[in-house]
Amino acid sequence: MVFVVVYAAIALEHPIKVEKSASALFGAGLLWTIYAIGAGEHEAVVHQLTETIGATAGIIFFLMGAMTIVEVIDAHDGFELITSQIKTKRLATLMWLVCVITFFLSAALDNLTTTIVMVSLIGKLFEKQDDRWLFASLVVIAANAGGAWSPIGDVTTTMLWIGGQITALEIVKALFFASIANMLVPLLVVTYQLRGRTFSMPVTDSNETASTPPFERNVMFALGVAILIMVPAFKAITHLPPFMGILFGLGTLWLVGEVIHRKKEPQERRHLTVAHALTQIDLSSIVFFLGILLAVATLEHTQVLAALAKWLDQTIGRTDAIVMALGLISAIVDNVPLVAASMGMYGLTHYPPDTFLWEFIAYCAGTGGSILIIGSAAGVAAMGIEKIQFIWYMRRISGLALLGYTAGALIYIWQYRWLH
Repeated sequence: MVFVVVYAAIALEHPIKVEKSASALFGAGLLWTIYAIGAGEHEAVVHQLTETIGATAGIIFFLMGAMTIVEVIDAHDGFELITSQIKTKRLATLMWLVCVITFFLSAALDNLTTTIVMVSLIGKLFEKQDDRWLFASLVVIAANAGGAWSPIGDVTTTMLWIGGQITALEIVKALFFASIANMLVPLLVVTYQLRGRTFSMPVTDSNETASTPPFERNVMFALGVAILIMVPAFKAITHLPPFMGILFGLGTLWLVGEVIHRKKEPQERRHLTVAHALTQIDLSSIVFFLGILLAVATLEHTQVLAALAKWLDQTIGRTDAIVMALGLISAIVDNVPLVAASMGMYGLTHYPPDTFLWEFIAYCAGTGGSILIIGSAAGVAAMGIEKIQFIWYMRRISGLALLGYTAGALIYIWQYRWLH
């Protein structure tokens, strides 16, 4: 009952005007307190909490490292290397360019960061609000689709990867075509709607230059992206947890940055350092992940999730239908606690790594949030930047996102049955 109330507070964050991080952290503390008082064996509870902290810390450290690296790249104007290449007069062609770049960039970075970068770019390209909203909405769909098939592209996929439910190479092979379909179906419909329309690129001031020298920008962009992409390889070679790879990479980027900027004045170099980037990352989101993972862990240890899984199997019976429903629910409520709960409901003993259940959860939880603007971190970011109205998105985009979601799910199911 406590968890349901906390979950409701998280889902209704905007109407009740209470930050979801506060609800998650308070809920975690209250649930563990109830569990500790109610349980007879206090040493066993402490041992379970210690194990939970260890597993949760791996995800938290990974997210902090990845977010900091992205902040450093952005501080050096690294993303200008991508956005400056977009040159076209046809609206439909621009839509394809933006969505394809978003799709692959979100797999290499993450869907939230990519959405922020691309929506910010779109704001500079269009004056008409309707065009900006349409492009921003397709960016959300492309970013979520791109993040689903990469172990570092979406928080939920990262959780499953770090938890051992999926492996890096297998999730790429399993979900790539399903994710492509998820983006392509809405994109084809919108392309048809935009046929024949043109636009003019805004004239930029010739005196407007990037604040970071080209050499520094190129080095930090290339190194930062290379570190993020190489984390799965680091895990495969060393068998160390992914957070160790990302922290090692962050240390490397920090060292290179210190060497490159060593001759600059302190005031000039301050905003370019990793130390400054650490102050810019979204710590509120980090606290939310910490709180919700700790809260869900109490349901796992008290066997509530195991009982729920058994009830779903008896009531619905079909694994694919259960996971499809999970994806649809993630359009309404946050997908992080949903995936955390599913990891507790289904054990690795009955469902080994890279089985249908885990791969399909990664797809459905990662892309189902696109159906509503509030269903994913990427959607909430786009909503905040462009002030997209909930009703407008539901009327214009939700149907397209649902079509893409269903198409990708059917392709994955067909592909799995064909290959297995």
